Amino acid sequence: MTRRWPAIARLVPHAGFGPAAAAIAHSLVTGLLPIAFIFCTSSMLAALPDSAHPHAWIAPAGLAMAALLAQQVLAPFQAALAELVTRRVDERCLNRVVTSAVADTPMTALQRPEVMDRLGDVNAAFEGAAPTPGAAVAGAIALVTRYVQLLGAVILVGVELSPVAGLVAAATALIVRVAQRGSLARFATAWTGMAGARRKINYLLDVGLGAADAKELRVLGLLPWLRARHRADSRAYLAPMWSRRRRIYFRPFVGYSLIALAGGGLTMVLLERAAVAGRVDLRALSIAVQCLLVAMRFGVFFPESDIKTQHGFETQRAILEFERYAVGPASPPEVTRGEVAAPRRSIAFERVVFAYDEAPVPVLDGCDLEITAGRSTAIVGFNGAGKTTLIKLLARLHDPQRGRVTVDGRDLRDLDVRAWRRRLAVIFQDFLRYDLTAADNIRMGAPDLPRDDTALLDAAERAGALDLIERLPAGLDTPLSSRYRGGQDLSGGQWQRIALARALYAVHAGASVLVMDEPTAHFDVRAETRFFDRFLELTEGLTTVLVAHRFSTVRHADRIVVLDGGRVVESGDHDGLVGLGGRYAKLFALQAERFAR
Repeated sequence: MTRRWPAIARLVPHAGFGPAAAAIAHSLVTGLLPIAFIFCTSSMLAALPDSAHPHAWIAPAGLAMAALLAQQVLAPFQAALAELVTRRVDERCLNRVVTSAVADTPMTALQRPEVMDRLGDVNAAFEGAAPTPGAAVAGAIALVTRYVQLLGAVILVGVELSPVAGLVAAATALIVRVAQRGSLARFATAWTGMAGARRKINYLLDVGLGAADAKELRVLGLLPWLRARHRADSRAYLAPMWSRRRRIYFRPFVGYSLIALAGGGLTMVLLERAAVAGRVDLRALSIAVQCLLVAMRFGVFFPESDIKTQHGFETQRAILEFERYAVGPASPPEVTRGEVAAPRRSIAFERVVFAYDEAPVPVLDGCDLEITAGRSTAIVGFNGAGKTTLIKLLARLHDPQRGRVTVDGRDLRDLDVRAWRRRLAVIFQDFLRYDLTAADNIRMGAPDLPRDDTALLDAAERAGALDLIERLPAGLDTPLSSRYRGGQDLSGGQWQRIALARALYAVHAGASVLVMDEPTAHFDVRAETRFFDRFLELTEGLTTVLVAHRFSTVRHADRIVVLDGGRVVESGDHDGLVGLGGRYAKLFALQAERFAR
């Protein structure tokens, strides 16, 4: 509890001074109005029997009605202000999370289960499955109303009945309140510890609801299995949660109820004795009874606050824990800021050693490779040889554990990573297929540039996608997904051409290093042959890195390197490597023999 409130308080400025101040002021006023209503109605009741002043009840009655009317007028503004505060705080928090996930967190950290558990909870909260940090701030501000009411009620009881009665009412309310929140905090801790189980259940839901998975689920008849698995995983998650909930809430609740009963009973005894002794009049009696009810209501959960503050804080804690993974040895400092020049001589891997987390064997083990600037270099090898890992190191998605990657002799780690990436045009093997328009999909290669349809169509034409775009219902403005009105789905080969156009558009924007990881994996044989016949034209003047499994596709490259066991084992042009009769020649002959059958 002591950690929760400072963490929430630090988020309040994110709402902005105006909305935060208005919400707090609203809570103060709406907290005081019920106390004013109690005081005025009690004064009205006391004035009714006064025959000497028959109209004395009118003034307190008018004030009571005014307080009641003000409550009704202000009530809708509470939800509006809470929504405004929530959205503003969540906008800042969500921007932090996305920035951390996309730009700051090391790629290896994003693959660790504990990191994905925290990120999964954050994602679920912002999708509406749990309260967000913004909801926690709004809930904390709403709690001001409750405590203002309690303070006002205790003061009135102390003045009208006795200070002892006021202290007893306050102590009872606060003890029960602290105990209830403590139980909620313990349950929230147990809930946080089950993040992995929740992620498994959510994954099964995504599979069952995903259009992309529907065809395989239907053909293989997996619906009964999916239902049974979801039921089993849900029970494995819910059974211990229910058990912990009963253990945390039930017995303590009995104890809290007894404390509330004792405190309330003692206060009523004090009231009864004061009434018998003639120390309280009708007004004091009415005030005391109503104010005691205000204090006793502190024994229940407050729907506008408690769940929001507790679980919203847990979401904020998940964000902070996730952000802690964004710093550390895997995310080295960027020494040089500003623009990075295009490679003039070479990009070099120098004795590079790299292993993924917990992998027993390095993917790259003393790898030496020089990529000549302005020329094309093809990298071939078996699956797992480290080809894609080389590309990730080149893009600074990872950094070597030993050795270094240099550009014209300068370590990549000494360059501004964002400026370096602007020099890259990369087509990953598992490139993204955005559910956006064709124009937006191509513009992702250089999203900072204003839209230029001529440049977009030129990139599409060079990628062999111009005919495809011209056949789309709305051309460049066609959404590339049938899930949107007017949209159209593409085949794997068509998507690959869009991805290639994206990379070539990045070249138009100034990228000078073109990196292609299996750029024709979805092409048929004729399309692949046409693409590589134009390979030299497409890559003229660029520093090109081509990763491929099919050896027949790399013969046009200026230099071919064979990667095996995390090292370069052969290097040369196609004819030279075939004439050498080594590993490349044998693998090339093996593939050629297969296609010749």
